[in-house]
Amino acid sequence: MSESEIPHGDGRPVDVYLDLLRIRMDTDDYRLLLRVVEPALQAIEEERLSSLDLALDTGDGDELPQEVRDEAALVIATAVTGRLDNEVIEIDVDETGPVRIVTDATTASDPVRLGEIAAYIRERNKQTEELRGIAEVSGLPTDF
Repeated sequence: MSESEIPHGDGRPVDVYLDLLRIRMDTDDYRLLLRVVEPALQAIEEERLSSLDLALDTGDGDELPQEVRDEAALVIATAVTGRLDNEVIEIDVDETGPVRIVTDATTASDPVRLGEIAAYIRERNKQTEELRGIAEVSGLPTDF
């Protein structure tokens, strides 16, 4: 990386990461990424993330490319954790198939910890299906 390519944000890890992405990504993909992450970054800055229903999509019905989706998840993770070593990894969960998650580099390289995460995801899926069944029998909406 040349001196002119070194990011010059205000030093926050998320700004550094966004500057690096701006250099590395296609301009249209970068603009799309910003459109997707802007509401989450604003909520984080205003400390109202818990009230945000976050969906990584464009909002206009178009499918978000997987690379942009992964980078959006990493930008948000960087803003939340302040860490630049986050990774998107794929864990195979028997019932649902592969699940993409964001984690730190240490966890991403630990097969025992990844097994624990997969078990947790399986348990959450089981609970969700049980709740969906209860809601259906009770005549309540099942789209949660």
